[in-house]
Order: sequence, then C-alpha cells, then structure tokens
Amino acid sequence: MDAAGGGGWGPIGTPALLASNRLEARKVVGSIDTSEFVVAAGASAGFLFALSLREIGLGVVAALLVAGVIAAPIAAYVVRILPPALLGTAVGGLIMITNAQTLGKAIGVPDGALPVAYAAIALVWAAALASSISLVRSRRPAMMAAR
Repeated sequence: MDAAGGGGWGPIGTPALLASNRLEARKVVGSIDTSEFVVAAGASAGFLFALSLREIGLGVVAALLVAGVIAAPIAAYVVRILPPALLGTAVGGLIMITNAQTLGKAIGVPDGALPVAYAAIALVWAAALASSISLVRSRRPAMMAAR
C-alpha cells in the first residue's frame, strides 16, 4: 500500500492500532514511526540506486526534513493529550480526505463528481468524530472515578 498510494505503515497502521485500544497512543505512534523510518530508508536506497542524484530535488528533500523535525514534537504532544479513540477517528478521516482524489481517479470517478465524494466523506467523518467525542465523554466519569 505504501508504494501504490502512500498509504502504508502510517496511514493504515496508525488508525487501526489506535482503534484497537490495545496499545497506548504514544507506543502506537512510536512503533509506526520506527517502522516508517525503516520502510523510508529502504525505499530511499532503492530510489538512489535507480536514479542519479541530479534527478532528486535537494530543496524538496531539505524541506521534508525540516517539516519532519518541526512536526515530530507537535505530534508527540497531540498524541499525549487526545484520547486514542478520538485520535484514530481524526487521523482516519484526514487520510480519507487527502486520498479521495487519488482513489476517485483510480476507480474512474468523473472530476465533476469528486466534490460530492468529498462532501460525503466529510459528513461521514463529522458523524464519526461526533460519535468518538460522545464515547470519550461518556467514558470520562468512569476514568476519573478509577483514578
């Protein structure tokens, strides 16, 4: 899935592991990030082997590195404060929105129908977020009593 559309270890594994509630969110993100690093290192080695360095935009590489360094502590903070059920729903919806155009084109959805697909995904995502928020709020009194 990583090579086909960018949806591999991170976009597929993170929401699935968060939704399972078997691991703490910080452990999910840490293990996914570690596995993504290994996959990215292997993919990068393959690209470097197959391409010459002239064909690689070093400015883009630098921008991605800087963005990753900035995003990592923000992600660690967000993972620490958001409940896993809510985080999994938010991440899953974001992945669906960002990949809707690629999926739509792959299965032959006309360009004029893509806005309708975006709206449908957004509505389902909003309903799922509302459900997750409701679930988190209903569990909160029990969690507070357990402390």
